Amino acid sequence: MEGIVLQTTGSWYSVRTAQGVHQCRLPGRFKQEENKTTNPIAVGDKVSVETDTATGDMVIDAIHPRSNYIVRQSPRQKHYKHIIAANIDRALLIVTVSQPRTSLGFVDRFLVAAESYHIPVTILVNKIDALRKKDQAVLDEILEIYPALGYPVITASAEKRIGLEEVTDLLRNKTTLVAGHSGVGKSTLVNALNPALNIRTKKISSKWEKGMHTTTFATMYEVLPESYIIDTPGIKEFFVIEIKPEELSGYFPEMRAMVGQCQYNNCLHYTEPGCVVKTAVENGEIAYSRFENYLNILENIRSVNYWERL
Repeated sequence: MEGIVLQTTGSWYSVRTAQGVHQCRLPGRFKQEENKTTNPIAVGDKVSVETDTATGDMVIDAIHPRSNYIVRQSPRQKHYKHIIAANIDRALLIVTVSQPRTSLGFVDRFLVAAESYHIPVTILVNKIDALRKKDQAVLDEILEIYPALGYPVITASAEKRIGLEEVTDLLRNKTTLVAGHSGVGKSTLVNALNPALNIRTKKISSKWEKGMHTTTFATMYEVLPESYIIDTPGIKEFFVIEIKPEELSGYFPEMRAMVGQCQYNNCLHYTEPGCVVKTAVENGEIAYSRFENYLNILENIRSVNYWERL
């Protein structure tokens, strides 16, 4: 039977087939083949399953080729990658200006990872009903920078059901990855779209203004007919991997538009003379926050050398 992975717990995999949802095991050979990946199978993977005649358990027999996937550095094993999800039509990055605050550095790291796997991203700024006066400047910055780069921005409040029609239109007939920090309202959004799912949610810490994990494992839900979302555990940090230093600027659309214009063909836009990217930053044509985050990602890639280990 062929099916799609709805949830992975590390030991068992929920797989939806035409005959229903089955709990399946994964043979050890897959883990040996993917020895640089903490999870050889991810939510969204298309697989073949069969019955183990010796034990009667359902087992995953084959993993079908992926159309795409998105990965990050494993939070527990820094020399390994963790596949967040596979076969995604779109990513919905949920951010909040406060309670908890999502940094633009986190946003840009996620966008770079999605760009590298050709996954379009929409940014959803949640909890706008709780926006404080001092937060307006941050929201204005998001609205000024990202739509101009090709990343649509939706302002919404899942709790107050503001902006849900726009989100519904975005999700229709697609498989959408929903990602963001803990506490930004990912599960609350899914519940608002389909209350029958009744996903567990939790208040953020009032002391630290940080979210607490409620989604333990990435899980795929059908929120609308033939429309699926992959709800993921809150991501505290997002380290970009599988990108070489000379490739990085190609995943920043505003820098990609200037390719070949620098004095040196292999310009990293760091200390090289005759760099049109740095000139564009000085002239205000490229947002300083984007350039600063580019340099931070570049430094991370150059210092850790992940591309040589993967």
